[in-house]
Amino acid sequence: MSPLVTVAVATYNSAAFVEETLESIFNQSYNPIALVVSDDCSKDNTVAIVQNWMSQPRVIERFHSIELVTVPENTGISANCNRSIAAAPSDYVKFIAGDDIILPDGIEKYMNFVAENPQARIVFSQIRVYQDHFKPESYVKTTPLDYPHNLMDEKLSAHDQYQLLLLSDRIHYTPSFFQNKQAIIEVGGYDEENKLVEDYPMWLKLTQAGERLYYFHQETVGYRIHSKATNNTGQHVIFKPSVLYSFKIRQQYAHPHLPWEIVASEYLVYYISKWFNQLGWNQNTTVLSKLYRLGTFYLNPFQYFYALNKRLPQNKNNLFYQ
Repeated sequence: MSPLVTVAVATYNSAAFVEETLESIFNQSYNPIALVVSDDCSKDNTVAIVQNWMSQPRVIERFHSIELVTVPENTGISANCNRSIAAAPSDYVKFIAGDDIILPDGIEKYMNFVAENPQARIVFSQIRVYQDHFKPESYVKTTPLDYPHNLMDEKLSAHDQYQLLLLSDRIHYTPSFFQNKQAIIEVGGYDEENKLVEDYPMWLKLTQAGERLYYFHQETVGYRIHSKATNNTGQHVIFKPSVLYSFKIRQQYAHPHLPWEIVASEYLVYYISKWFNQLGWNQNTTVLSKLYRLGTFYLNPFQYFYALNKRLPQNKNNLFYQ
């Protein structure tokens, strides 16, 4: 018999999309699957929709087990992830947001990969990006398109990955994340102080602890771009909100380990971005975009210190200067 896999659905005001997410799990080619839905105190009728869907005889028969987790107040994404991990009855857990889908053979592909690579406890893959609807005409792109030869390069160790992640969160295919429950527990779970950003601190904690991140070049997940998602922004802004709300995470996790000129440059960019935001200037017009670029790059003295240090012989093999 195949190993049990938990699919954990994280919901918050997901009423418009959650049933499509649940149906994608129901239609997986893989068995057995345990289903966990963890709702972070939705204000709409998400919970009622989930309860109605879970009560169907066909659904009850399909899954190894079914659990709905609710809380009396909103706690944030990280705490929701921790509740899902705690409720998972299996070694491997696939998170999926309540507005995305898992492709029909997604779980099967993950389990085939870990069967062939038993040392892989943290796994990523390709995602298919759609605009608003999971229909052929709404398809935007598949990412990453080329096999990554930076962070996921097979030659890189967990420590190498950690150093590269200190520079920036370069994993833009987070919805593909497939995790071993014990690996997450060993690093203390998700950082609940960071309510909006659960993934980047986790990548740093895992790689710092020696847990290498693995990747296979196949599509497993459908990711939906839509206006209601907190992390989806259109083309009308110069910088995403994450530039501001993720700065505290960078201070906590990355800055103590980075060269001084990189840290100083990030502070400058943060304060200019904050100033633009306060003035209502975060609009992607030609004038404002050029002004922002002037302040954060061309008039940024720390960029030039970095360029000089990058040319020093002692930094030739330093990943911070690659």
